[in-house]
Amino acid sequence: MTRLFTLLIGAAAGAAAAHFLDPQSGRRRRNEMREQAVSKVQSGAGQAATTASYAASKAKGAVADATPSRTSDLDDVTLARKVETEIFRAPDAPKGDVSVDVQAGVVHLRGAVADESWIARLADHADKVDGVKGVRNLLHRPGTPAPAAEPRGAITER
Repeated sequence: MTRLFTLLIGAAAGAAAAHFLDPQSGRRRRNEMREQAVSKVQSGAGQAATTASYAASKAKGAVADATPSRTSDLDDVTLARKVETEIFRAPDAPKGDVSVDVQAGVVHLRGAVADESWIARLADHADKVDGVKGVRNLLHRPGTPAPAAEPRGAITER
């Protein structure tokens, strides 16, 4: 059995040598083989670089998700703009009727809103914004008097 195996390996080596060392086409065959090998190595290196870049980006995203948000460091004006962006996201939101003011991280909503459902909805959306410490909802319906003072129950603190 070992003699047969040795014979087959020797025949394969001889055929390869004849194929690549042929005086007429051997040089072309060797160059083609070398170029194919280089191409395989380069494409493998490119795939490895792409995979490494993807893994690095995933790790960077995981780190960003794990680190605490810096929104608590926002000043009141920036926080007010952020709250406005969130609460007025809906196209039918009463943008012109509501005033948003932030003082020491507490959002004050003032104005007359025609739809009763928007009054609670705007306060709920404002309370969900990162960095907001509390919400004072002073919104009222048109024709009703505005809250004269801020009642104790109108603020929701986090």
